[in-house]
Amino acid sequence: MGKLTVRALRAVLVVVFTGTVLVQVLMLWTLVSGSDPEDGTLPLTAFRVITVLGLGAAQVVLGCVWRLVAMVRRGTVFSAAAFRYVNGIIGAVVVLALLWFVVTAVNAPGQREDPGVTVIMGGIGLAVLGVALIVAVLRALLAQAVARDVEAAQLRGELDEVI
Repeated sequence: MGKLTVRALRAVLVVVFTGTVLVQVLMLWTLVSGSDPEDGTLPLTAFRVITVLGLGAAQVVLGCVWRLVAMVRRGTVFSAAAFRYVNGIIGAVVVLALLWFVVTAVNAPGQREDPGVTVIMGGIGLAVLGVALIVAVLRALLAQAVARDVEAAQLRGELDEVI
């Protein structure tokens, strides 16, 4: 991965992280300060809490991607240490999907006249779970690559002994 690509990705990660923190602070301020421009009904409060939690999960993904990019840049991504960050991404994406299902459930009573919206929202939640499954498949590929790397190192050691 080139330096320009790493810098560009890190710039994007910083901007997105900063944006998520700003939205979280504004949501929390609205919840805590009582300066809610709406009437403070339960669904709106629930949506705000879910948004704060969802942004937290997205921040976990951003942090894990940051660490994986650093490992790629150093050439150490094919190691056991990378699994911690890949597992973090999988877990955070699953949390995001579950939060989306909660949003769907909270929103469903307001969609009685048009239940298709709830079905579409459920489909989006399944798609987000699909992303977690794709990352899990990529994790399995990483595990195979790490195993091959360990095997190659052992074979090199044995070859060195023979020579």
